Amino acid sequence: MTRNLTLSVALATLMPASAALLCAQQDHRKWSDYGGGPDSSHFTSLTQIAPSNVNQLEVAWTYPTRDSNSYLFNPIVVDKTMYVLARNYSLVALDAETGREIWIHENLTGISNRGIAYWESKDRADRRLIFALNDYMQEIDARTGKSILTFGDRGVVDLREGLDRDPKLISRIETNTPGRVFENLIVMGAATGENYYASPGDIRAFNVITGKMEWIFHTVPRPGEEFYETWPKDAWQYVGGINNWGEMTIDEKRGIAYVPTGSPTYDYYGADRAGDNLFANCLIALDARTGKRLWHYQAVHHDLWDYDLTAAPQLITVRHEGKMVDAVAESSKQGFLYVFDRVTGKPLWPIEERTVPLSNMPGEQISPTQPFPSAPPPFARQKMTAEDIDPYILTPGERATWKDRIASARNEGLFTPPGLDESLSIPGGRGGSNWGTGAADYGKGMVFLTTQDWPTLYKLSLSDPLAAKPARGAAPGANVFQQTCQACHTLEPSGGGPPPLGGINARFTATQFATLVHSGRGEMPAFQDLDDASITGLYSWLSTAGGVRGNTPGAAAAAPAGPVVASGGAPGGQPRQRTGPRYTPLGGPPYPANVRAPAVRYYTDWGLFPDKPYIISPPWSSLVAYDLNKGTIKWKVPLGEDSKAAAQGGKNTGEFDAQHHGIIVTATGLIFVAASDGKLRAYDENTGKVLWTKALPAGSEGIPSMYEVNGREYLVVPASSTPTTGGGHLAPGETPVAPDVKRGYVVFALPRRK
Repeated sequence: MTRNLTLSVALATLMPASAALLCAQQDHRKWSDYGGGPDSSHFTSLTQIAPSNVNQLEVAWTYPTRDSNSYLFNPIVVDKTMYVLARNYSLVALDAETGREIWIHENLTGISNRGIAYWESKDRADRRLIFALNDYMQEIDARTGKSILTFGDRGVVDLREGLDRDPKLISRIETNTPGRVFENLIVMGAATGENYYASPGDIRAFNVITGKMEWIFHTVPRPGEEFYETWPKDAWQYVGGINNWGEMTIDEKRGIAYVPTGSPTYDYYGADRAGDNLFANCLIALDARTGKRLWHYQAVHHDLWDYDLTAAPQLITVRHEGKMVDAVAESSKQGFLYVFDRVTGKPLWPIEERTVPLSNMPGEQISPTQPFPSAPPPFARQKMTAEDIDPYILTPGERATWKDRIASARNEGLFTPPGLDESLSIPGGRGGSNWGTGAADYGKGMVFLTTQDWPTLYKLSLSDPLAAKPARGAAPGANVFQQTCQACHTLEPSGGGPPPLGGINARFTATQFATLVHSGRGEMPAFQDLDDASITGLYSWLSTAGGVRGNTPGAAAAAPAGPVVASGGAPGGQPRQRTGPRYTPLGGPPYPANVRAPAVRYYTDWGLFPDKPYIISPPWSSLVAYDLNKGTIKWKVPLGEDSKAAAQGGKNTGEFDAQHHGIIVTATGLIFVAASDGKLRAYDENTGKVLWTKALPAGSEGIPSMYEVNGREYLVVPASSTPTTGGGHLAPGETPVAPDVKRGYVVFALPRRK
């Protein structure tokens, strides 16, 4: 069997399209869809804001979120209306020229928080906003904000149905990244969770008008389907993951959806899934109308490192071997950029299968080789030694301890497998490229990425280190926090990263919090092993922990100026409640009766050591420019600045935890990036030089947007991470651009002409 067989006979049905046609299919003067449009380029053809005048940008208006939530939402703009997420997870329609509220659709806790999809009929009489909410897909009228109750079953489509599993046993399926609209379809991925017996990650398309599922692509093949032999018999009945929880891209002219997929579950131990595990860790080209596979490429065989493909594929046109080639480029967590002919799937540069270290885990059947692109070069660090320990932040004693720990870990390169002893992985499961981090100047063949290095140490064990266990003398909630949450979350704001949990009742009711913990969201896994008493105790303790005392949800929000058109999702203001068991215990069934479960299961804590994140020397994050006409890195510069390292004399460090910083590329040669250090920067596309910097009221994660109204261009930036004034991001004497806004959306424009 050819490991990365790509070409399908279905290609015969595709008509070639020129680069000129590609450029014509999407209006890059608008930002009416997530990431700027179906090609995910984050590119704008607007020309008013240029290197010569970028330093004249001023705040046109702001919109405070009026809560303490961190929103990663990419605003979209249709005509003169902007749609944002704010006010305790409400969708808000704003006048894109002034920020005036038009309508508010309240109480959407659980909504896809990275963005929403937009569809309109050809005559524009019907305009819809499409989103997922707690495993249900919904639509609202883009002009009125009212739920569309003719969609699905009384306004909702249950995303747990149609997956050949008992819906009652599917604890999590909603994705926080919106699907892609193509014609009258919305193509959807899924966020399945990371545990054993996670939900299936099949790719599906639904009718925008009726909510009917029109096609499904099985990411774990069924009997009789291609590549069924890359799994154990009947694996589709119990294996989860292999999902598109990140982004996808559509070539509208050709009708091709490019879908990157994640790893199978369990992420770090695969004794129950022997084989290469197609279509995990793949870039898959699907016919967007039918779901038929056109070609695929698998970037990791039998993944044991959580090396999901999550970033949006970038559609570009390059000069290669004397010809103009329409290509697609996919960046990865492991720091590789893979470049393929968009139609055939053939790599533009050879990709070599190289021998990698073998596993010493009982029952594990690791792949003996993995793919390594010969070009372009990696954009992230793929090795680390004890000599690379950070010279900043750590105390001398900590530095010595970490040097010993790194020196004693198994460390045999990029694909060193996890085992019973510690093993090192870099860039790491949260390193490299992630959702929202790619962009392209497609006509020039340029691709831009934000990336970070986050080394991890894995150590497998028979007990789950993330499962809560009672400790003597500790408050029940404090103990659960320490055992389950502290690996990623702090209690109080500390700058970037996952949101702090202190005062949790200001953001969630007890019921909403329990649903979130059991189901997971985005990159947060579903903690299905926690019982109701543990979650209740955790919620109670977090409500007053860390010196932060919350109010009831919604109490912090000022009364809306715009009309509240709905108090929740459809129908009756809330999605229907689930029935049956909410979670499945990790230690037992349900594997189907005809499937032999593994004799033992191994676990890891993901090895992120967030209490001491600065293990490797800087720069911790970078902005990278690729010239794919040549297959080279044109330039690479640190992304942002770390205030702790700067206080110790560190320069050009990049910021830590730069995982989700979106890029905007302009036709005038600017690159805009907002970071968690509370700064918005404009870079020169040709050199990477910083041309302009502004301090935001808070750190920023997610994707900014650019648009035009009445001849004036605007740049809107989400800024709702840790408030800048509390994060130590401001230089002496520096003030934020909007001192009266602690968290919100900041909109910039050039001064009005007099």
